[in-house]
Amino acid sequence: MPVAASAFSPFLFWDGRKDSQWAQALGPLEDGAEHGGNRVRYAQVVRTAYLHEYESLFGVMPDLHGLPTDASPLGTPDEQRAWSRMTADQRDAVNRIFANLGKAIAAYERTVTYGESRFDQYVGAVRNGDRAGEQVLSSQEVKGLHLFIGKGQCATCHNGPLLTDQAFHNTGIAPRDMAHLDHGRAPAAARVQADEFNCLGRYSDAAPQACQELSFMATDDPSMEGAFKTPSLRNVALRPPYMHAGQIATLDGVVAHYVRAPTAVAGQSELSQRGTSHSGRMPIQMTDEEMQDVVAFLRALSGPIVERASR
Repeated sequence: MPVAASAFSPFLFWDGRKDSQWAQALGPLEDGAEHGGNRVRYAQVVRTAYLHEYESLFGVMPDLHGLPTDASPLGTPDEQRAWSRMTADQRDAVNRIFANLGKAIAAYERTVTYGESRFDQYVGAVRNGDRAGEQVLSSQEVKGLHLFIGKGQCATCHNGPLLTDQAFHNTGIAPRDMAHLDHGRAPAAARVQADEFNCLGRYSDAAPQACQELSFMATDDPSMEGAFKTPSLRNVALRPPYMHAGQIATLDGVVAHYVRAPTAVAGQSELSQRGTSHSGRMPIQMTDEEMQDVVAFLRALSGPIVERASR
C-alpha cells in the first residue's frame, strides 16, 4: 500500500489492522521481516539523536535510565522477557516515546500526496467544456474509462478522489501459500480493537467521538473472511506486482482475474462467474480488446508524487 494520501484511510495495511497513520508507522519498526528493531532501543535512539527535536514537540522526555538495552512486547523471547521485567511506569514511558515517534513519521506522511494525472486533466477539460483539452486521453483510454465505470464494474469499489472505497472485499485472490492461508480482514478486526496504539488507546490524541470507525467497526461479519482492502488506483501502473501478496505480476493479469472470477479459497468471493450472480453483482464480461482498453485507462491514472508544506 502506498504512503501517499494514506491520511484519508480509516484503516491501514491490507487487512486494516491499524487505524491511523501513526499507529501504522510503528508496525514495521518492530516487525522481524522489516526493520526488526525493538521498542526500548528505538526510545534510546530518539533520546540520543533527537532529544532537542523531541522535547520541542512533545515536552520533557521520560527518564530512560536503568532500562535494558533491548526489550519489546513483540520482540524475540529474550526481548519479551526483558520487557516483562520492566515496571509499569517504565513500559509506559517507552510506549509514549514510541507512539510519538510514530506521530512524527505520520506528520511527514501527511504532506505526501498525488499530483495531477492525465485523467485529472481530462476530467477538468470535460467539466470546462474544453474539447481540445479532452485529447489528453487517447480514444482507447476513454473507452477504458467507460468500461471502468460501466460493464467492467470497477467503480463499484474503486471510486472517489482516490479511486478506493476504503473498504474490504473478497475477490477470490489465490493465496501465495496454500498451507498458510491469509484470512484478511476477519482476524484483523480483533487485532485493531486490542491494539494499545489504536484511536481509543491511552497514547492517542484523538477525542473518543473522533474514533467512530473503530467504535462502530463490525467484528463478526462473515464476508470479511479472506477480504482485503481496496487499494487506491492512483499511480497503480507504477507499482507492480499486485494484490495483497503480489500474486499477480501485471495489470493485464489483474483485469483478467476479475473477468475470470475464480472461486475463493478462504471465504466467499464477491465476484460472480458467468451464469451466476450474488450480492447484486453481475458477472464481468469483457472481450480481450475491452480488457486492453481498461488497462490503457489504468495507465492514465499515474501522476507525480507531491510533498506539500505541512500546516
